[in-house]
Amino acid sequence: MSLLVIPGPWRGAGLAERPDYASFLRERRAGGDEIMVHGWSHRAGPEGGWPRRMVGRAVARGAAEFAALSTDEAAAKLRYANAVMAESGLSTTGFTPPGWLASPAAEQALRAAGFSHTTDHFGAKDLRTGRRHRGFALSHRPGGGWSERFGATMLVTAARRNAAHGGLVRLALHPDDLHRPGLRDATLRAIDAVLHAGAQATTYADLVGSAVD
Repeated sequence: MSLLVIPGPWRGAGLAERPDYASFLRERRAGGDEIMVHGWSHRAGPEGGWPRRMVGRAVARGAAEFAALSTDEAAAKLRYANAVMAESGLSTTGFTPPGWLASPAAEQALRAAGFSHTTDHFGAKDLRTGRRHRGFALSHRPGGGWSERFGATMLVTAARRNAAHGGLVRLALHPDDLHRPGLRDATLRAIDAVLHAGAQATTYADLVGSAVD
């Protein structure tokens, strides 16, 4: 798996104040998972022009932290994030912006900060070569009722169909999804379906790296 880590304060203490969490993440990476930086605080601020802020608010409900940043604004957040990740023994070159939205200026800042790859709703991108690996991120829409159940069913169906055609299958889980038995079950069924279709589990780092070799 590729695990998206928010190094700054989110729902309480930041990563620097959670050595137990950092230790858990180091163990996961030692077992083969990828660690990716997922913004700084996962909260959008007042930066940038109103069109990008409005899109970020509509798509990511206030979480699109990097959607409207300038190069300097993004670079400052990345410095904070990289410092905390390094202190926690979790330095990485992978970045997924909150809400999967990053401004062109923020992407420039990612390259300058040494990040090698990033993701958006529609795939993964190698920041060194510009090559894209297309594959829409399938995620749940929790909220209860028929819409949650319908969405979970569609996730399983889309994952199975994409795998059958040899496509890139991306299953995106929010931590809150794990507290909902129906969503957990749907995710496991989707994983079983794509593995049965012959898919191989991988991380974004391995996906992008294999394209360069």
